[in-house]
Amino acid sequence: MNQFSLEGKIALITGASYGIGYGLATAYAAAGATIVFNDLSQESVDKAIAAYKADGITAHGYVCDVTDEDGVYAMVDKITKEVGVIDILVNNAGIIKRIPAIEMTAKDFRQVIDIDLNGPFIVSKAVAPHMIAKGAGKIINICSMMSELGRETVSAYAAAKGGLKMLTKNLACEWAEFNIQVNGIGPGYIATPQTAPLREDGHPFNTFIIGRTPAARWGTPKDLEGPAVFLASEASDFVNGHILYVDGGILAYIGKQPK
Repeated sequence: MNQFSLEGKIALITGASYGIGYGLATAYAAAGATIVFNDLSQESVDKAIAAYKADGITAHGYVCDVTDEDGVYAMVDKITKEVGVIDILVNNAGIIKRIPAIEMTAKDFRQVIDIDLNGPFIVSKAVAPHMIAKGAGKIINICSMMSELGRETVSAYAAAKGGLKMLTKNLACEWAEFNIQVNGIGPGYIATPQTAPLREDGHPFNTFIIGRTPAARWGTPKDLEGPAVFLASEASDFVNGHILYVDGGILAYIGKQPK
């Protein structure tokens, strides 16, 4: 038996219309899972379904805001009736606002906390009763290196991702007795279309990231696929409350000594 197989499993990846979430969803589909995702508008959902179809994947999309508690419960009930009980939840939906703390309004701060921290809490507790009844489940929170490190202009994001790290650990403690594993993935700096301008040769940020990363390169969405499949599969049944950082060694590194 292949411990890493997701055959017959139903995976909900929030905000998986594009980017990292989309990449994880395609990896899960390749491992045999049925893909379910949400987005904020029907237009975004339809566009993503077409993209999945072009990749040979039949995905089920739902319009839902992860911060709307009633809406999330309604979505989970609808998924359960139309697709089946969710076996794997990936809390991927999130935002970042790069604003110096002294200039950031409390409204902006709350919005980031609401989406990046309250959202995973709401979706997890909506899905958990179904997993408890089934006696098994996997919840994976997309954390960040900002769960561990600080950086200028991302105070709200770092606060949310630090909180998400501890939420991961606490939910693991509460639900482990029901054979539910709650873990996190902390991506490093990943090469995506959004980061392309920053990765041009000679760009100060590109030089900074490569110099700060022992692997001396940016990560790719592909680098996240194996860890994500591992944490969603039976191979990780005794791994709980863990944050797996996929960062090329950044968090282990003090940095290069100046010459």
